[in-house]
Amino acid sequence: MIEKSISLGVIDPLEFYGINNAKLEAIKEMFPKLNIVGRGSEIIASGEKSTLDLFEQKINLLIQHYNQYNVLTIANIKRIFLENASGIQNPDDPESVIIFGNNGKIIRSRTANQRKLVEKSAKNDMVFAVGPAGSGKTYTAIALAVKALRNQEVKKIILSRPAVEAGENLGFLPGDLKEKIDPYLQPLYDALLDMIPPRKLADYLEAEVIQIAPLAYMRGRTLNDAFVILDEAQNTTTKQLKMFLTRMGTSGKFMITGDITQIDLPRKQHSGLVQAFRILRKIKGIAMVEFDSSDIIRHRLVKEIVAAYEIEDEREEARHIKKREESKK
Repeated sequence: MIEKSISLGVIDPLEFYGINNAKLEAIKEMFPKLNIVGRGSEIIASGEKSTLDLFEQKINLLIQHYNQYNVLTIANIKRIFLENASGIQNPDDPESVIIFGNNGKIIRSRTANQRKLVEKSAKNDMVFAVGPAGSGKTYTAIALAVKALRNQEVKKIILSRPAVEAGENLGFLPGDLKEKIDPYLQPLYDALLDMIPPRKLADYLEAEVIQIAPLAYMRGRTLNDAFVILDEAQNTTTKQLKMFLTRMGTSGKFMITGDITQIDLPRKQHSGLVQAFRILRKIKGIAMVEFDSSDIIRHRLVKEIVAAYEIEDEREEARHIKKREESKK
Protein backbone atom coordinates (compact mmCIF):
# COMPACT_ATOMS: atom_id res chain seq x y z
CA MET A 1 0.00 0.00 0.00
CA ILE A 2 1.32 3.43 -0.98
CA GLU A 3 0.22 7.01 -0.33
CA LYS A 4 -0.23 9.87 -2.79
CA SER A 5 -0.81 13.60 -2.16
CA ILE A 6 -2.64 15.71 -4.77
CA SER A 7 -2.64 19.52 -4.52
CA LEU A 8 -5.76 21.55 -5.32
CA GLY A 9 -3.58 24.52 -6.24
CA VAL A 10 -5.41 27.84 -5.87
CA ILE A 11 -8.87 26.26 -5.52
CA ASP A 12 -10.69 27.04 -2.27
CA PRO A 13 -10.98 23.67 -0.44
CA LEU A 14 -14.50 24.54 0.72
CA GLU A 15 -15.57 24.99 -2.90
CA PHE A 16 -13.98 21.68 -3.89
CA TYR A 17 -15.04 19.56 -0.90
CA GLY A 18 -18.50 21.07 -0.57
CA ILE A 19 -20.56 21.97 2.49
CA ASN A 20 -20.13 19.29 5.18
CA ASN A 21 -17.66 17.62 2.76
CA ALA A 22 -20.55 16.47 0.55
CA LYS A 23 -18.48 16.54 -2.64
CA LEU A 24 -15.53 14.83 -0.97
CA GLU A 25 -17.87 12.07 0.21
CA ALA A 26 -19.09 11.64 -3.38
CA ILE A 27 -15.47 11.28 -4.46
CA LYS A 28 -14.83 8.67 -1.76
CA GLU A 29 -17.86 6.66 -2.94
CA MET A 30 -16.29 6.40 -6.40
CA PHE A 31 -13.11 4.81 -4.96
CA PRO A 32 -14.18 2.63 -1.98
CA LYS A 33 -10.88 0.70 -2.00
CA LEU A 34 -8.86 3.84 -1.24
CA ASN A 35 -8.44 5.67 2.04
CA ILE A 36 -9.09 9.31 1.07
CA VAL A 37 -8.65 12.34 3.34
CA GLY A 38 -8.92 16.05 2.58
CA ARG A 39 -6.36 18.15 4.45
CA GLY A 40 -6.66 21.78 3.48
CA SER A 41 -5.49 22.15 -0.12
CA GLU A 42 -4.19 18.58 -0.26
CA ILE A 43 -6.06 15.35 -0.95
CA ILE A 44 -4.25 12.40 0.62
CA ALA A 45 -5.10 8.96 -0.74
CA SER A 46 -3.58 5.58 0.06
CA GLY A 47 -4.06 2.17 -1.55
CA GLU A 48 -2.90 0.05 -4.48
CA LYS A 49 -0.76 1.87 -7.06
CA SER A 50 -2.96 1.10 -10.07
CA THR A 51 -6.05 2.43 -8.30
CA LEU A 52 -4.15 5.48 -7.04
CA ASP A 53 -2.97 6.32 -10.55
CA LEU A 54 -6.56 6.27 -11.87
CA PHE A 55 -7.73 8.29 -8.85
CA GLU A 56 -5.08 10.96 -9.49
CA GLN A 57 -6.09 11.15 -13.16
CA LYS A 58 -9.74 11.70 -12.22
CA ILE A 59 -8.94 14.30 -9.52
CA ASN A 60 -6.86 16.21 -12.05
CA LEU A 61 -9.87 16.19 -14.40
CA LEU A 62 -12.01 17.61 -11.57
CA ILE A 63 -9.40 20.32 -10.94
CA GLN A 64 -9.27 21.08 -14.66
CA HIS A 65 -13.07 21.29 -14.76
CA TYR A 66 -13.20 23.66 -11.80
CA ASN A 67 -10.41 25.88 -13.13
CA GLN A 68 -12.21 26.22 -16.44
CA TYR A 69 -15.83 26.53 -15.31
CA ASN A 70 -15.30 27.88 -11.77
CA VAL A 71 -17.94 25.48 -10.46
CA LEU A 72 -17.98 21.81 -9.43
CA THR A 73 -21.16 19.88 -8.62
CA ILE A 74 -21.72 16.33 -7.45
CA ALA A 75 -23.20 15.61 -10.89
CA ASN A 76 -19.93 16.82 -12.48
CA ILE A 77 -17.97 14.53 -10.16
CA LYS A 78 -20.04 11.46 -11.02
CA ARG A 79 -19.92 12.18 -14.76
CA ILE A 80 -16.15 12.68 -14.83
CA PHE A 81 -15.47 9.69 -12.59
CA LEU A 82 -17.84 7.29 -14.33
CA GLU A 83 -17.26 8.32 -17.94
CA ASN A 84 -14.08 7.49 -19.78
CA ALA A 85 -13.57 11.22 -20.41
CA SER A 86 -10.21 12.39 -21.66
CA GLY A 87 -10.86 16.10 -21.17
CA ILE A 88 -13.37 18.85 -20.67
CA GLN A 89 -16.39 19.46 -22.85
CA ASN A 90 -16.30 22.92 -24.42
CA PRO A 91 -19.42 25.11 -24.57
CA ASP A 92 -20.75 26.64 -27.78
CA ASP A 93 -18.40 29.11 -29.43
CA PRO A 94 -15.45 28.07 -27.25
CA GLU A 95 -13.03 30.48 -28.92
CA SER A 96 -14.85 33.48 -27.47
CA VAL A 97 -14.77 32.15 -23.89
CA ILE A 98 -12.14 33.84 -21.72
CA ILE A 99 -12.94 32.24 -18.35
CA PHE A 100 -15.83 30.87 -16.35
CA GLY A 101 -16.82 33.10 -13.48
CA ASN A 102 -18.73 32.38 -10.29
CA ASN A 103 -21.32 29.60 -10.53
CA GLY A 104 -20.08 28.75 -14.01
CA LYS A 105 -20.96 32.14 -15.51
CA ILE A 106 -19.48 32.33 -18.99
CA ILE A 107 -17.27 35.37 -19.47
CA ARG A 108 -16.53 35.77 -23.13
CA SER A 109 -15.38 38.37 -25.64
CA ARG A 110 -18.66 39.63 -27.05
CA THR A 111 -17.57 42.07 -29.74
CA ALA A 112 -14.96 42.16 -32.50
CA ASN A 113 -12.72 44.59 -30.60
CA GLN A 114 -13.00 42.60 -27.37
CA ARG A 115 -11.81 39.53 -29.31
CA LYS A 116 -9.05 41.67 -30.79
CA LEU A 117 -7.99 42.68 -27.26
CA VAL A 118 -7.81 39.00 -26.25
CA GLU A 119 -5.72 38.17 -29.34
CA LYS A 120 -3.36 41.13 -28.90
CA SER A 121 -2.86 40.29 -25.22
CA ALA A 122 -1.78 36.76 -26.15
CA LYS A 123 0.87 38.06 -28.55
CA ASN A 124 2.11 41.24 -26.81
CA ASP A 125 3.40 42.10 -23.34
CA MET A 126 1.85 45.58 -23.34
CA VAL A 127 -1.55 46.48 -24.76
CA PHE A 128 -3.37 49.83 -24.87
CA ALA A 129 -7.16 49.75 -25.15
CA VAL A 130 -9.03 53.02 -25.67
CA GLY A 131 -12.70 53.59 -26.29
CA PRO A 132 -16.03 54.78 -24.89
CA ALA A 133 -17.65 53.84 -21.60
CA GLY A 134 -19.42 50.50 -21.59
CA SER A 135 -17.35 48.93 -24.35
CA GLY A 136 -15.93 46.26 -22.03
CA LYS A 137 -12.27 47.35 -22.04
CA THR A 138 -11.65 47.02 -18.30
CA TYR A 139 -13.90 43.99 -17.79
CA THR A 140 -12.17 42.06 -20.58
CA ALA A 141 -8.75 43.08 -19.26
CA ILE A 142 -9.59 41.85 -15.74
CA ALA A 143 -10.94 38.57 -17.14
CA LEU A 144 -7.63 38.06 -18.97
CA ALA A 145 -5.73 38.81 -15.75
CA VAL A 146 -7.78 36.29 -13.74
CA LYS A 147 -7.25 33.70 -16.47
CA ALA A 148 -3.48 34.27 -16.36
CA LEU A 149 -3.49 33.87 -12.57
CA ARG A 150 -5.52 30.66 -12.72
CA ASN A 151 -3.19 29.24 -15.37
CA GLN A 152 -0.19 30.20 -13.20
CA GLU A 153 1.19 32.37 -16.00
CA VAL A 154 1.62 35.16 -13.42
CA LYS A 155 1.96 35.20 -9.65
CA LYS A 156 -0.18 38.25 -8.97
CA ILE A 157 -2.63 40.76 -10.40
CA ILE A 158 -2.15 44.48 -9.85
CA LEU A 159 -5.00 46.87 -10.66
CA SER A 160 -4.52 50.61 -10.51
CA ARG A 161 -6.29 53.89 -11.23
CA PRO A 162 -5.19 57.54 -11.06
CA ALA A 163 -7.55 58.19 -8.14
CA VAL A 164 -6.81 61.83 -7.39
CA GLU A 165 -7.12 63.27 -10.85
CA ALA A 166 -10.75 62.35 -11.50
CA GLY A 167 -12.24 65.50 -9.98
CA GLU A 168 -12.18 64.79 -6.24
CA ASN A 169 -9.36 65.46 -3.81
CA LEU A 170 -8.97 62.41 -1.58
CA GLY A 171 -7.95 64.60 1.32
CA PHE A 172 -11.49 65.97 1.59
CA LEU A 173 -13.17 62.56 1.62
CA PRO A 174 -14.05 60.95 5.00
CA GLY A 175 -12.23 57.96 6.51
CA ASP A 176 -8.72 56.55 6.40
CA LEU A 177 -6.79 56.14 3.15
CA LYS A 178 -8.35 52.74 2.31
CA GLU A 179 -11.86 54.10 2.93
CA LYS A 180 -11.08 57.10 0.73
CA ILE A 181 -9.77 54.97 -2.13
CA ASP A 182 -12.13 51.96 -2.08
CA PRO A 183 -15.25 53.71 -3.49
CA TYR A 184 -13.21 55.01 -6.41
CA LEU A 185 -11.82 51.54 -7.11
CA GLN A 186 -15.23 49.82 -6.70
CA PRO A 187 -15.67 49.05 -10.43
CA LEU A 188 -12.53 46.90 -10.25
CA TYR A 189 -13.87 45.02 -7.20
CA ASP A 190 -17.21 44.51 -8.98
CA ALA A 191 -15.53 42.90 -11.98
CA LEU A 192 -13.40 40.64 -9.77
CA LEU A 193 -16.47 39.52 -7.80
CA ASP A 194 -18.00 38.26 -11.05
CA MET A 195 -15.01 35.98 -11.57
CA ILE A 196 -13.69 34.96 -8.14
CA PRO A 197 -15.76 33.73 -5.16
CA PRO A 198 -15.93 36.45 -2.44
CA ARG A 199 -14.10 34.37 0.16
CA LYS A 200 -11.30 33.49 -2.27
CA LEU A 201 -11.05 37.12 -3.41
CA ALA A 202 -10.70 38.23 0.22
CA ASP A 203 -7.88 35.69 0.67
CA TYR A 204 -6.15 36.93 -2.48
CA LEU A 205 -6.41 40.55 -1.35
CA GLU A 206 -5.11 39.75 2.14
CA ALA A 207 -2.17 37.78 0.71
CA GLU A 208 -1.59 40.55 -1.89
CA VAL A 209 -1.92 38.04 -4.72
CA ILE A 210 -4.38 40.63 -6.02
CA GLN A 211 -3.50 44.24 -5.30
CA ILE A 212 -5.74 47.23 -5.97
CA ALA A 213 -4.10 50.60 -5.45
CA PRO A 214 -4.01 54.18 -6.76
CA LEU A 215 -1.40 55.04 -9.35
CA ALA A 216 0.76 56.96 -6.87
CA TYR A 217 1.53 53.66 -5.10
CA MET A 218 3.30 52.36 -8.20
CA ARG A 219 6.25 54.76 -7.94
CA GLY A 220 9.54 53.03 -7.15
CA ARG A 221 8.22 49.51 -7.72
CA THR A 222 9.40 46.89 -10.21
CA LEU A 223 6.45 44.71 -11.15
CA ASN A 224 7.69 41.18 -11.90
CA ASP A 225 5.59 38.11 -12.77
CA ALA A 226 2.42 40.20 -12.65
CA PHE A 227 -0.56 41.04 -14.83
CA VAL A 228 -0.87 44.79 -14.34
CA ILE A 229 -3.86 46.87 -15.43
CA LEU A 230 -4.02 50.66 -15.37
CA ASP A 231 -7.64 51.77 -15.72
CA GLU A 232 -8.90 55.31 -16.48
CA ALA A 233 -5.46 56.05 -17.94
CA GLN A 234 -6.79 59.12 -19.74
CA ASN A 235 -6.50 60.87 -16.37
CA THR A 236 -2.76 60.33 -16.06
CA THR A 237 -0.33 63.11 -16.89
CA THR A 238 2.50 62.35 -19.31
CA LYS A 239 4.96 61.99 -16.41
CA GLN A 240 2.64 59.72 -14.45
CA LEU A 241 2.06 57.35 -17.34
CA LYS A 242 5.76 57.23 -18.17
CA MET A 243 6.43 56.37 -14.51
CA PHE A 244 3.84 53.58 -14.65
CA LEU A 245 5.02 52.06 -17.93
CA THR A 246 8.62 51.91 -16.71
CA ARG A 247 7.58 49.79 -13.70
CA MET A 248 7.40 46.76 -16.00
CA GLY A 249 9.55 43.88 -14.79
CA THR A 250 10.40 40.46 -16.16
CA SER A 251 7.54 38.16 -17.18
CA GLY A 252 5.14 41.05 -16.81
CA LYS A 253 1.95 41.74 -18.76
CA PHE A 254 0.71 45.35 -18.86
CA MET A 255 -2.70 46.52 -20.04
CA ILE A 256 -3.66 50.19 -20.14
CA THR A 257 -7.30 51.20 -20.64
CA GLY A 258 -9.05 54.53 -20.91
CA ASP A 259 -11.50 56.80 -22.70
CA ILE A 260 -9.81 59.84 -24.26
CA THR A 261 -13.19 61.61 -24.56
CA GLN A 262 -13.52 61.74 -20.75
CA ILE A 263 -10.34 63.46 -19.59
CA ASP A 264 -10.72 65.07 -16.16
CA LEU A 265 -7.29 66.67 -15.94
CA PRO A 266 -6.90 70.44 -15.50
CA ARG A 267 -6.78 72.27 -18.83
CA LYS A 268 -3.04 72.97 -18.71
CA GLN A 269 -2.15 69.30 -18.23
CA HIS A 270 -1.96 66.89 -21.16
CA SER A 271 -3.22 63.33 -20.99
CA GLY A 272 -0.45 60.75 -20.87
CA LEU A 273 -2.71 58.24 -22.61
CA VAL A 274 -3.17 60.45 -25.67
CA GLN A 275 0.58 60.95 -25.96
CA ALA A 276 1.44 57.28 -25.39
CA PHE A 277 -1.10 56.13 -27.94
CA ARG A 278 0.63 58.36 -30.48
CA ILE A 279 4.33 57.74 -29.76
CA LEU A 280 4.43 54.05 -28.71
CA ARG A 281 2.36 52.36 -31.39
CA LYS A 282 5.36 51.41 -33.55
CA ILE A 283 7.27 49.63 -30.78
CA LYS A 284 7.36 45.85 -31.22
CA GLY A 285 5.64 44.10 -28.34
CA ILE A 286 3.19 46.98 -27.77
CA ALA A 287 -0.28 46.70 -29.31
CA MET A 288 -3.09 49.24 -29.63
CA VAL A 289 -6.80 48.41 -29.71
CA GLU A 290 -9.38 51.12 -30.44
CA PHE A 291 -12.94 50.43 -29.28
CA ASP A 292 -15.92 52.37 -30.61
CA SER A 293 -19.64 52.79 -29.97
CA SER A 294 -20.39 49.47 -31.69
CA ASP A 295 -18.65 47.70 -28.78
CA ILE A 296 -20.93 49.15 -26.10
CA ILE A 297 -22.78 46.33 -24.34
CA ARG A 298 -24.55 48.26 -21.58
CA HIS A 299 -28.12 49.56 -21.85
CA ARG A 300 -28.99 50.58 -25.43
CA LEU A 301 -29.29 54.21 -24.26
CA VAL A 302 -25.56 54.29 -23.45
CA LYS A 303 -24.72 53.59 -27.08
CA GLU A 304 -27.10 56.34 -28.24
CA ILE A 305 -25.73 58.80 -25.67
CA VAL A 306 -22.14 58.17 -26.80
CA ALA A 307 -23.18 58.58 -30.45
CA ALA A 308 -24.94 61.88 -29.67
CA TYR A 309 -21.83 63.26 -27.95
CA GLU A 310 -19.64 62.12 -30.84
CA ILE A 311 -21.85 64.03 -33.29
CA GLU A 312 -21.76 67.11 -31.07
CA ASP A 313 -17.95 66.90 -30.79
CA GLU A 314 -17.70 66.78 -34.59
CA ARG A 315 -19.98 69.81 -34.89
CA GLU A 316 -17.95 71.69 -32.29
CA GLU A 317 -14.72 70.91 -34.11
CA ALA A 318 -16.27 72.08 -37.39
CA ARG A 319 -17.32 75.36 -35.74
CA HIS A 320 -13.77 75.92 -34.43
CA ILE A 321 -12.30 75.26 -37.87
CA LYS A 322 -14.77 77.69 -39.45
CA LYS A 323 -13.91 80.41 -36.91
CA ARG A 324 -10.19 79.95 -37.52
CA GLU A 325 -10.68 80.22 -41.26
CA GLU A 326 -12.82 83.35 -40.89
CA SER A 327 -10.26 84.96 -38.60
CA LYS A 328 -7.56 84.53 -41.26
CA LYS A 329 -9.57 86.48 -43.82
